[in-house]
Amino acid sequence: MSARLELIALEGFPEVLPGDDLAALIAASLEHNGLQLQEGDVLVLAQKIVSKAEDRYFRLAEIEPSARALEIAQQADKDPRVVELILRESREVLRIRKGAIIVEHRQGYIHANAGIDRSNIQSDADDPRVLLLPEDCNSSAAQLRSRLAVLCGSAPQIIINDSAGRAWRVGTVGMALGTAGLDPLFNQIGDYDRFGNRLEVTEPAVADELAAAASLLQGQAAEGLPVVLARGARLRPSSRDAGVLLRPRDQDMFR
Repeated sequence: MSARLELIALEGFPEVLPGDDLAALIAASLEHNGLQLQEGDVLVLAQKIVSKAEDRYFRLAEIEPSARALEIAQQADKDPRVVELILRESREVLRIRKGAIIVEHRQGYIHANAGIDRSNIQSDADDPRVLLLPEDCNSSAAQLRSRLAVLCGSAPQIIINDSAGRAWRVGTVGMALGTAGLDPLFNQIGDYDRFGNRLEVTEPAVADELAAAASLLQGQAAEGLPVVLARGARLRPSSRDAGVLLRPRDQDMFR
């Protein structure tokens, strides 16, 4: 690991439209910002631009809510059509409160409202639409990495991040939904600390830590900085993806 980490948000990144070649936009933005990819660089991408490029929009007028969606919508005080989409994107509903439905997303992570959002998207008030998470965040990350290797001559490690709450803390932090080219976990079990004590459970989720750090620059409102270049992290290369960050159900103490 490195004692120095540099985070650079790519300025002037354009609005992403369905069907856009996201890797090409990133390559052009790197050039616009006077940057060239180096070995070991990590690109952290806000989930929203990946979803936009993959056209994960849904128009609410086209959604017919089920009886279950209508029931949960009343409990959560949410649009039944949005609730219907949440149910379609989820394996299980875990908690319901006013304004939020906590689910196990079909990709495995625990997320409020299945990550479905209306912020930072263009939507007609008379024909509202929402944006869903990418179909497969790890696959999206892998494809972007391969494409950038061709365009830039170097394959960056990729993290697709999103903001999420935590069961034991107030507020949201960035977390890794998909990764490619890096080991999301740094297994230090069996190593020794400075005083000779053997580490028994130490396994930092480095992908989440970097996702959270990048989220500070990306922001949550009108910042317009969805891509962050992280340099100096020296994350271990790996074919493993963000799926290793999902806690097995039998170890989940909050269900």
